[in-house]
Amino acid sequence: MRLKFTKIQGCGNDYIFFDCFNQEIKNPSKLSKKLSNRHYGIGGDGIVLIKPSKIANAKMIMFNSDGSQGDMCGTGVRCIAKYLFDEQAPNQKNKNDFAIEVGGSGRVVDVKRLATSPESFYVDMGKANFEREKIPVDLNLDRVISFPLDVFGRKIPITCVSMGNPHCVIFCENVIDVNMEKIGKFIENHKIFPNRTNVEFAEILGEKIKMRVWERGSGETLSCGTGACACAAAAVENGHFPIGNEIPIELRGGELKVKVTKESVYISGEARKVFEGFVEI
Repeated sequence: MRLKFTKIQGCGNDYIFFDCFNQEIKNPSKLSKKLSNRHYGIGGDGIVLIKPSKIANAKMIMFNSDGSQGDMCGTGVRCIAKYLFDEQAPNQKNKNDFAIEVGGSGRVVDVKRLATSPESFYVDMGKANFEREKIPVDLNLDRVISFPLDVFGRKIPITCVSMGNPHCVIFCENVIDVNMEKIGKFIENHKIFPNRTNVEFAEILGEKIKMRVWERGSGETLSCGTGACACAAAAVENGHFPIGNEIPIELRGGELKVKVTKESVYISGEARKVFEGFVEI
C-alpha cells in the first residue's frame, strides 16, 4: 500500500501526518512504531491522523512512537492548522481560524494563525485541571501540589496537572543536569499514575522557564505543547508567576509562549512543514 504523508514540526516536536480525508490508515499503532523510527522509518515523535469531523474542520488522532494512542497534543493541533492552511482541506471557511476536534471526545480546540508570523499559531488549550481524579493520580489527595515523591530514595516535589493528558511537573535548579532517561522513565511509569504520565523538568530563570520534557510513549522530545502549558500552569499554581502573564518557555527545540488565566491556558508557537512524500507499507 502506498500512503501520502506530510512531516510537520513545532519547535522540533515532529510528527508524520496522514490526510485521512483522502486515504485510509489501517493499524495506526503498528504504523507509528514502524515509521517513527529515525533510522529505518521516516522519523518522528509519532504519527497524526487528520480525519473528517462533523463538529470541526478536522479531527486529530495521534499515536506516540511506541504505538500507544495519545489523548491531546498541543504541537499536533498547531501542525494540523498549518496543514489545513497550506492544503485548504474540506470544510475550511476561514483561512486563519481553525477548529480541531481532539480524538473522539467531542472536545474542540480553537487555533488561530498569527498574521504577524505566518508559521506561528495561537491555541486555546482549555483550562488546566489540578483535580487528582481528572489527571489521574493514585494518591489520597484532592490536588497534588508539591507532593514529595520518592524517586530512587530522594524526595522530589511534584505538581500534577491535566491538559487533556496527564503531566507531572518538577521544578529544579538546573535542567541540564537531569538524567532524563533514568528519572523521566521512572516517573512516567510510576505506580501512582495508572495511565502513565508526561514529565516536565522546569528551571525558573527570571521571567521565563527553561524546560525539558519526557513524553509518555516517546521519551525525551525537543518540545511539547501540552507540557509547556502544564509547566506554566504549575508555575502559576506554585506562586512562581502571577496569573495572566505571558511566560516564555525555553525548550531544546525552541521557544513557546504560554499565558495562564482563570478561564483557560493559551499557547503560541511555530508549525513548519519539513517535507512530504509517499511511503510503501
